[in-house]
Amino acid sequence: MIDYDSFINQSIKGVKPSGIRKFFDIAIEMDNVISLSIGEPDFKTPWHIREAGIRSLEKGKTWYSPNRGFMKLREEICHYYKRRFNVFYNPEDEVVVTVGGSEGIDLALRTIVERGDEVLIPQPAFVCYEPLTYMAGGKPVFIETKAENNFRLTKEELENSITDKTKVLVLPFPNNPTGAIMEREDLESIAEVIIRHNLFVVSDEIYGELTYGGKKHVSIADIEGMKERTIIVSGFSKAYAMTGWRLGYLLGPEPIMSQILKLHQYGIMSSPTTAQYAAIEALRNGDDDVAVMRKDYDLRRRLIVGKLNEIGLSCFEPLGAFYAFPCIKSTGLSSDEFSTRLVKEKRIAVVPGSAFGECGEGFIRISYAQSLKNIKTALKRIEEFVKEVKNENKG
Repeated sequence: MIDYDSFINQSIKGVKPSGIRKFFDIAIEMDNVISLSIGEPDFKTPWHIREAGIRSLEKGKTWYSPNRGFMKLREEICHYYKRRFNVFYNPEDEVVVTVGGSEGIDLALRTIVERGDEVLIPQPAFVCYEPLTYMAGGKPVFIETKAENNFRLTKEELENSITDKTKVLVLPFPNNPTGAIMEREDLESIAEVIIRHNLFVVSDEIYGELTYGGKKHVSIADIEGMKERTIIVSGFSKAYAMTGWRLGYLLGPEPIMSQILKLHQYGIMSSPTTAQYAAIEALRNGDDDVAVMRKDYDLRRRLIVGKLNEIGLSCFEPLGAFYAFPCIKSTGLSSDEFSTRLVKEKRIAVVPGSAFGECGEGFIRISYAQSLKNIKTALKRIEEFVKEVKNENKG
C-alpha cells in the first residue's frame, strides 16, 4: 500500500479547507435554501460586456494573449485607475493580467515573501491570505481589528504587531467579511508606520467600486510615499459581476512586476483571451452598470443592517463590499453553532465569523448579493430563529 502522506508537501497538508465553502456545500445539498453565504453578485454580467466576449469568439480570437495580458486591456486598466483612484501606472511594465484576483494575491506573496518572513494580516479577513502566506514560506501574523473601531486597522495596532522579521502588510479594504473601509486619514496614519519600518504592502482592492454613504475608495498607492512600496490586487468579478470570467490584475513597481511575471509565465502563462476582450469593454463602457449595481446593493445594505439591529444582532454600518457582519453573542451560540442550526432549521445559509480568523468568533457574515425578496425572507427567518434560541436560553 502506498504511503501517500510521505509524498504530500506538509505545508499544503496543514492548510485548512475554506470555511466559506463548507456552508455553501451544506446549503447546496438541501432543498429551498436561501444562501447568503457566497460573495458572488446575483447580477448577470451586463449584456454589452458579454457581447464583446462573444464577438471575440465569432471573429476567431482564440489564441494565447501576451503573458502580461493584451496591451489594449493593460492600457484601459491604467486609464481606469487614474480616472477612478488618481494613481497612474505604466501599461508597458507595471501591469500583469491574472486569472482572477486570487492568483494575483498568490503571485504577489510568493514574489515578496521568503521563508521566515512575517506577513501582517488584519483580521477578520478573506480566507486566502493565511494559507497563501504559508505556501509562500512566510509566517502569518494576525492583527485583530475591532468592532468599536469599525474594523479599521489603526496606527497603534499596526505598530504593536511589527517585529524585525516583518516584511509585508496585507491591506484588505474594502473588507471581506466586515464591509469596513479605510478612509484617506486612516491610510495616511498607517503609511507613516509602513514607511518608517520599510514594509511592503499587498493592497487587495477588489471591492474598490463598492463603497456607500458618499465614501469613495482611496487606494493606499495614492498616499505620498506608498506607490513605490505597494502592489495593488484587483479585478472584474465584483464590480462588473464577472466572477466566472476569472480575470484580475496586479499593479506595482516594475522591479517587482518583472519578477511576478516570471511566476505567472511558468504557472499560468496567460489569462483567458475571451475574458480579456470582455474586460476591455467593461472598463470602457461599464461605469453606468457599476453605478446601477452599487445603488441596488446600497438599498439592500441599509435594509439588512437596520433589520439586524432591530432583531438584536448588533451590526455596525458597513461602508464597503456587499457584506454585513453582525454580532451574534447575545444568542449564546458560537458562530459555527449559529450558522449550522440556521441552515438546518430555517434553510438560511450564512458563514460563521470564525471562518475569517479567531477574532471573527461571535459574528456571522451575511452577503447581501441576493435579491431583495430573498433578503426579506431570510431576515424574517433569522428573526424567528433568534427568538427561538433566546426562548431556549430562558428555559
